[in-house]
Amino acid sequence: MDCEALRSLWEQEESIAHIHGWDFSHLDGRISEGNLPWDYDSVVRKYLKPDMRLLDYDTGGGEYLLSLHHPYELTSATEGYPPNVELCRKTLLPLGIDLRECSDPSRIPFPDGHFDMMINRHGSFDPKEICRVLRRGGVFVTQQVGSENDRDLVKMVLPDAEEPFPHLNLAEQRAAFEAAGFLITEADEAFRPIRFYDIGALVWFARIIEWEFPGFSVSGCFDRLLELQAAIEEKGYIEGTTHRYLIVARKPAESNG
Repeated sequence: MDCEALRSLWEQEESIAHIHGWDFSHLDGRISEGNLPWDYDSVVRKYLKPDMRLLDYDTGGGEYLLSLHHPYELTSATEGYPPNVELCRKTLLPLGIDLRECSDPSRIPFPDGHFDMMINRHGSFDPKEICRVLRRGGVFVTQQVGSENDRDLVKMVLPDAEEPFPHLNLAEQRAAFEAAGFLITEADEAFRPIRFYDIGALVWFARIIEWEFPGFSVSGCFDRLLELQAAIEEKGYIEGTTHRYLIVARKPAESNG
């Protein structure tokens, strides 16, 4: 395929780069990721009991929250991204789930000690505010994207891009939770390979994850994309590295928070 045909193909991927909720099915079969040493769903279900009052902060489209089948009258969710807020209003509110719009993790719109458990996958968080909304003995479970996530991929197309969230790593965030008064019951961190099997998939991905790929465009990065295309033609894929960490934190039964 010649350069202009590739440009047209990649610009098409660029033009359709959007997601409904947090749905990456557009990349099915086009990327692969190494497995994490933990399973977020299993960790959540280990701590979640049917009588708990549950909050999913930054719920996305509510897809994972609904998969838990927790009693709706005991279930709450927040979301701050406007398209996802509208989606959640259509899917969560009719079920009786208490949905609140929130884009500031330091100002969660619920009263003190309201929840038995709070979950958060790849969303924002503030340990002090989490401590406030949890009851004594309450549990917070989070899986987070670390600061080194996709950095090698970013450097392939945007070599001068700065690291957007340098403090998102297990050591620093564990310390922040402990400083907020939490007891850490589980913690882990992992770096795993991620492979892209066509450059169009990388283009779509980079446009969606715009905070990792600031200023990315096909036109601005075209020469580097051509170099990556050559690498795929030779090797069959290009490879980067994902960075994830897991924290399970419990607010002490006797707490000053």
